[in-house]
Amino acid sequence: MQQKGAIQIIEWEDLDKRKFYSLGVFMTLTTRATVYPASLIRTRLQVQKGKALYSGTLDAFCKILRAEGVQGLYRGFMVNTFTLVSGQAYITTYELVRKYVSQYSPSNTVKSVVAGGAASLVAQTITVPIDIVSQQLMMQGQGEHLTRFKAKPKMMLATSKRRLTFGQTRDITVQIFAADGFRGFYRGYVASLLTYIPNSALWWPFYHFYAEQLSLMAPTECPHLILQALAGPMAAATASTITNPMDVVRARVQVEGRSSVIETFKQLLAEEGLWGMTKGLSARIISSLPTSVLIVVGYETLKRLSLRADLIETRHW
Repeated sequence: MQQKGAIQIIEWEDLDKRKFYSLGVFMTLTTRATVYPASLIRTRLQVQKGKALYSGTLDAFCKILRAEGVQGLYRGFMVNTFTLVSGQAYITTYELVRKYVSQYSPSNTVKSVVAGGAASLVAQTITVPIDIVSQQLMMQGQGEHLTRFKAKPKMMLATSKRRLTFGQTRDITVQIFAADGFRGFYRGYVASLLTYIPNSALWWPFYHFYAEQLSLMAPTECPHLILQALAGPMAAATASTITNPMDVVRARVQVEGRSSVIETFKQLLAEEGLWGMTKGLSARIISSLPTSVLIVVGYETLKRLSLRADLIETRHW
């Protein structure tokens, strides 16, 4: 067990791996279901030209809810649940790389930066094809004119022999493969890496930094979990603001079928100026704040619940 300020950090070797993975799947699914509507709104805001469809996050939420209902806020969610695999790959990579880097550096910042970046690389390799399909489904409804692929109406799918549950997912997947082949499922992969590797590499050290600073200011009786729950959103807002320009480019590349990250960046800058780089930022922060709280509270609680039986009596929170 190592300490950062007054905050104790449970390391990989302290965990009961069976508990860790079984509880981790439930935590990841709960988190994704909670923040998915904000992710959908962010994607539509980032892809639209100017304010052609929505004037902002709240306007988008109201219009989608009014026109498409609650299910409109969860378009593509079923296929997005397959990212549970990448979620488990992320936390495993993060913990293992932290353990490896600790052999060469005792610095928690160094371990967090390297492990966060490596974890994001592994997770994005799994996630991007799923994101490509789910983003196309997110754009159906009010945003379908902004994407190349149009899902068949449910009435048409219901008359076929396909199962309706994944009918539109299969329809979009077939269209992507027909248009771009296997490469189509990794469109924007470089943009995703340029977005999420820095975001992950920044989030963890900022999280530990804010947690340390809060622990120094807070009363000694203040529970560590509360300090960590506050540090998570602060880290998320910081990392999201820094990496948002590339996130806008990533969304455009993947949804519009562009091939060049640099050209997409130049065009966005020329058409919408620096303001275009902030598109979807509020929705991204809104989605990242509860995500961070859930991740921090859930992840830290998960690690405590997964602590090896022989260590439980020696740990006091």
